[in-house]
Amino acid sequence: MKIYGDKGFASSILVIHLPILGGSVFCLGGFEMKLSYSVILGVACAAFVGNVVAQDETPEMGFFVTSVGVGNGADLGGLEGADAHCQSLAEAVGSTRTWAAYLSAKPEGRAGAVDARDRIGEGPWHNVQGVLIASSVDSLHYDNSNFTYLNARDENGNTINARSMGNTPNRHDILTGSYMDGTVIDAEDGTCSNWTSSDEGNAAVGHSDRHAGVTPGSSWNNHHLSRGCSQENLQASGGDGLFYCFATD
Repeated sequence: MKIYGDKGFASSILVIHLPILGGSVFCLGGFEMKLSYSVILGVACAAFVGNVVAQDETPEMGFFVTSVGVGNGADLGGLEGADAHCQSLAEAVGSTRTWAAYLSAKPEGRAGAVDARDRIGEGPWHNVQGVLIASSVDSLHYDNSNFTYLNARDENGNTINARSMGNTPNRHDILTGSYMDGTVIDAEDGTCSNWTSSDEGNAAVGHSDRHAGVTPGSSWNNHHLSRGCSQENLQASGGDGLFYCFATD
């Protein structure tokens, strides 16, 4: 950035040359020349320059679909194991944020039910490309138009295979164990024994591409139950043991 000044007038004229814009910007202000150019720049043009910087920054990733599952069907090692998988995948691409899996769990022993909506922070959340997925928990669950095939990407920026787009194998079934409002599903199982089973049971899944052959489409977090909890049964249902990850900070 180069700055030029005109000292011939009481009101100074600054010409700020910004290469990123491919030209110059004129900032005028009614300042006495005793003021330094740095003060003039800070007062007269700070808002403009700040706007340029803001537009040039990509929001930090706060959401992704796991590129791979843990490899053992819906046995994710419980919520703790699922969170660790999110954290590991995020750190592998340079994220320093704290991550949690979007998964609900049923009451077990003295532990009460866990709702996925309560595990993921307050938002906003952007995908790896900087696209806003949702601004808040309520927006995520009730105004989720940004959940699409193109926006629900993994941590590497790849889209998730979906039959609706002609991709094979189909992987759009995403484990959630949740209703559309983000609370734990009230069904027989529905969470593959709280994400510890790779055999008996089933899991509630949503569609990352929201495709259901109808308008406006299926829910991203609740569409049907899987055929089972094994890797083979998840794949037979149109999934691959994938789940959503959100930054909580």
